[in-house]
Amino acid sequence: MKTIEDKDVAGRQAPTTPPTAPGPVWPGWAIATAICIRFYSRLPVPALRGEADPHAAPDFRTVPRALPFAALIIALPATLVLFGAGAAGLGGLLSATLAIATLAVTTGALHEDGLADSADGLFGGRTPERRLEIMKDSRLGSYGALAMGLALLLRVFALAVIIDRAGPVAAMGAFLIAAVLSRLSGVRLLATVAPARVHGASAAVGRPSRRTAWLASAIGVGLSTGFCLATALPLRGLLLGLALSALNALLVMRLCRRLIGGQTGDIAGATQQLDEIALYLGFALMLGTAAL
Repeated sequence: MKTIEDKDVAGRQAPTTPPTAPGPVWPGWAIATAICIRFYSRLPVPALRGEADPHAAPDFRTVPRALPFAALIIALPATLVLFGAGAAGLGGLLSATLAIATLAVTTGALHEDGLADSADGLFGGRTPERRLEIMKDSRLGSYGALAMGLALLLRVFALAVIIDRAGPVAAMGAFLIAAVLSRLSGVRLLATVAPARVHGASAAVGRPSRRTAWLASAIGVGLSTGFCLATALPLRGLLLGLALSALNALLVMRLCRRLIGGQTGDIAGATQQLDEIALYLGFALMLGTAAL
């Protein structure tokens, strides 16, 4: 299974050296969105007019600015499953399970694999070099299996609480918000923390610039606020989710700097999973408070 650390684009291996262009290229928004969809999912995206090579490795210095829009498209199949199952009266737990399963198929379990590799590496090794070596190993260890299993349970049950307390429309809003904001957390990590591997595939595609990361974050927060208002979700839930996400980001940054000396694509994937849980918990807690 491929992770952000070694993911290819349409079957081509990521380069082992950083982009050699004298400066970052800023493709149009449509092309940048298509590049993000190809990188973060298994959805088929045709070549767009103006793309020099749709199968080339992306220049991550600029394209993640379009990630909020790509994340919505990636989450759309699972969102429709979530709404359909909830509207059909299947209940929160079954509806959430079907949605999370659909999302995992759509993304190729990209972030789940990053979480498992990160848990195995960070907690299974005694030196930074050994931890990084374990993270590159495709085999699943005890820490990785436990982390992935617990994360799946937390995502499913937290989303089920939202469905049961607020209905399928509100759950759709929470699902889309989490899809956008959780992926942006990984981009911010890549932009603000130096890579642990100088010549790794994650470093090879280029680090997002701070401008790219904050532009994408601003777009993501704007979209999320709109979804909150449109689906009658409590804004307090969004604020609490963002606060929990910020705490998670701080802990992950401190941990990866201390244990492996920086970030990797697997760490970015783990951050996405933890932030998705944090955002669901924020809404679930605030909806529970409102019901009292």
